[in-house]
Amino acid sequence: MNHGSVFAQGHRPSGSARASPAVRWAGTEAFLLDCGGLEDVARWHAHLSAHPFPGQTDVLAAAATVLVSFASARAARAAADAVGDVHPASSTQSQGRTVEIPVVYDGEDLAEVARLTGMSEQGVVHTHTGTAWTAAFGGFAPGFAYLVAHGNPLDIPRRDAPRTAVPAGSVALAGTFSAVYPRRSPGGWQLIGHTDAVLWDEDREPPALIRPGDTVRYRAVRELVTVADDATGSVAAPMPAGCHALAVEHPGMQTLVQDLGRPGLSDLGVVASGAADRPSAAQANRLVGNPEHGAVLEVVLGGLSITARGHHALALTGAPAAATITDPSGENARSAPFCAPFALYDGQRLTVAAPSSGLRSYLAVRGGVDVPEVLGSRSTDVMSGIGPGPLAAGDDLPVGPAPRRAVGLPELPVTRIPEADEVVPLRISAGPRDDWFTDDSLTALTGRTWRVSTDTNRVGVRFEDPSDGQRLERSRPEELASEGVATGSLQVPHSGVPVLFLADHPVTGGYPVIAVVTPEDLPLAAQLAPGATVRFVPSDDYIPSHDTPSGDTA
Repeated sequence: MNHGSVFAQGHRPSGSARASPAVRWAGTEAFLLDCGGLEDVARWHAHLSAHPFPGQTDVLAAAATVLVSFASARAARAAADAVGDVHPASSTQSQGRTVEIPVVYDGEDLAEVARLTGMSEQGVVHTHTGTAWTAAFGGFAPGFAYLVAHGNPLDIPRRDAPRTAVPAGSVALAGTFSAVYPRRSPGGWQLIGHTDAVLWDEDREPPALIRPGDTVRYRAVRELVTVADDATGSVAAPMPAGCHALAVEHPGMQTLVQDLGRPGLSDLGVVASGAADRPSAAQANRLVGNPEHGAVLEVVLGGLSITARGHHALALTGAPAAATITDPSGENARSAPFCAPFALYDGQRLTVAAPSSGLRSYLAVRGGVDVPEVLGSRSTDVMSGIGPGPLAAGDDLPVGPAPRRAVGLPELPVTRIPEADEVVPLRISAGPRDDWFTDDSLTALTGRTWRVSTDTNRVGVRFEDPSDGQRLERSRPEELASEGVATGSLQVPHSGVPVLFLADHPVTGGYPVIAVVTPEDLPLAAQLAPGATVRFVPSDDYIPSHDTPSGDTA
């Protein structure tokens, strides 16, 4: 296969197999170790968890691969060069508990699973309940465990197009795996039933009901207590008068509390999350004298209105939005500056309009939004539901004590915001699974424009079906075992239309990733509003998607 028209091709030695796993680049700051099976995955994951490479920020086990992430491209390159010199010892997993899951087998895809297996629907149920399933690894979402069984009794392809929302408690099959969805989330697995078992509880220790090494037994039942779906509570309850806070009069389309996220927890199924446009969030904090990791408000398409309780210094960055300050009487309106600190005195109201271009604006308050931390961060993860819920009218946002830093000077915006009518270039590097696609598809990825759909959020940028009908086609028909995915990945489901993963993406996925947007362009990607037009451009500092590590061959 010749991919030269799109990406330079890396050297692929032939002949003898290597003792070390192949390296498949997942962008410039992460790579997959292609281990081939769960036994080697366990060895490498255990070793890199105990003996991380310099600059390593996370390591995530999956069905046949280990995703290793780094703080910089330089650290990732150095680690990739060193893989061949690493020889992890055998890893034996201790025996876990036995967990019983009650299931009502009424899933939307049960009949389709029966057709695919050649069984009756009752036969599928008997096979599913009569099998001892073992939790092999976590991922996708907090509490989501990939369960395997000896002999692979139910080997089911994923749906051609993933659902945008799978209900919490759904019991599902995909490939050789079974699992339960802990929360409402997107997913392409085949649904065969539902349960009221609580897979993830932040107040429980440990929070995950099923952990790697546990044995799971499904039990068929006729009915269950209704599973509560994913509605989250308000950010903060009303506070007594006189508190140092910001009172939410109107939350706008969607306003979330965000900081720089909770990295390093992917093995729990917890994505780093955090501000989608990180440089703009850090800039807002810098302007009011906060540390860059302080909690700010991420405002989607404006509409936010807040009233000050006490005197505050604020700053607005990101997508350029007009903001107006009014007195308690509603008179004496004045404009708030953009990318500069300004005062909001007790009783004054700030109203943020829709931005003239871009999607997300960031509002920082001196002292930071002081809501409780969850797993070390105040960020809202919209897919998993971890962190505070979206702002609602009547919420009072507590503000922390003022830092011992000076308020900053006005600055230029740090993120370039795309104009409404421009074709936005996003730089990409290949893979890690570009070799799963035809030459024509690799050419089409960069040779045409892609229009952002209205079905776009913090999980990912989705695109409309191509007007010319030319979708991305695979060169390989088999299913891809679930594996870790990096932020910026362009994952391609069977529909052939890529999804660009943003801050709240699942930590693992079962569709091949054709390319990864460079970290430098992710803030720009986060500012793509519905209707924006994108062209993917191969990065100048291309890294081959798959290569083999240095070291001796076996």
